[in-house]
Amino acid sequence: MRNECRLSIITVNYNGLKDTCELIDTIPMSNDIEVIVVDNGSRVDEAAVIHFRYPSVTAIRSEQNLGFAGGNNLGIKASKGKYLFFINNDTVFRSGKTEVADQQSEIRNQIEALMARMESSKEIGMICPKIRFAWGDNPIQYAGFTPLSRITLRNKGIGYGEKDKGQYEQPHLTPYAHGAAMLVRREAVERAGLMPECYFLYYEELDWSLMITRAGYTIWYDPLCTIYHKESQSTGQNSPLKCYYLTRNRFIFARRNIHHPIRILTYIYLLIGVYPRDVLKYLFNRQYNLVHATTRGLLDFISTRTTCQQSSRSSSLH
Repeated sequence: MRNECRLSIITVNYNGLKDTCELIDTIPMSNDIEVIVVDNGSRVDEAAVIHFRYPSVTAIRSEQNLGFAGGNNLGIKASKGKYLFFINNDTVFRSGKTEVADQQSEIRNQIEALMARMESSKEIGMICPKIRFAWGDNPIQYAGFTPLSRITLRNKGIGYGEKDKGQYEQPHLTPYAHGAAMLVRREAVERAGLMPECYFLYYEELDWSLMITRAGYTIWYDPLCTIYHKESQSTGQNSPLKCYYLTRNRFIFARRNIHHPIRILTYIYLLIGVYPRDVLKYLFNRQYNLVHATTRGLLDFISTRTTCQQSSRSSSLH
């Protein structure tokens, strides 16, 4: 029988020891919080280093890179928490206090506020904190999302790039969680299923949000907690890896979550609108490696029937 604790904080590490340690240093350790780090196929065994530096942290080594979802799913299977807090390893908690003890207390209070919101209603399955970038004057990255459009799959991040002037201090429902920081009720995972692993990188949290919503839960944004995100430290901005998976996974997401005939219209939009736009942009900038990665993402989707059958349920994006 599982010896339950109140909260499991789960993060996935891939050749990111420095970032992961900086995150761990900001987590308030206590008996009712367990911290789980999944070393997702790093070149060297960084799990062993983390275990040596932080004996209280559960460090799991995967010899193979299982992707964002696969790594987090390993963490879920090892966790004991009633609530699961998934945090990117390139994020940190921050406090305005000067004393270490006061910093830890303030951060713990922020985390407690998220759990209190979760406990206020059994219908809440996921909660995301406010996410701000960790550079400059820390502009907002996430204060919720608008819904995806039915054909173009486009939406907006509420507050993205804005200076934080306190304009998003009201908790509210949001259609999707942000993968950089999301608190999830264990019961919601048990009912909806684990993260879909077919994406490997990007779009997992959008799909998982739909899975959890279809299981009968709501998703909230709550700014009583703030996470600071360094953003794309693992993949880089406009890297071939990012271009490949974004291109391929748009189509996978449409296949899994949009019914006919709307799905056909989405495919047409992606094929004659998004793909040519991206390729022409990269050609203009002489980024031929990105042209290749984008084209390979499209061709790989066409040549496979990846659907993550373990969670192929009806979608709310009819």
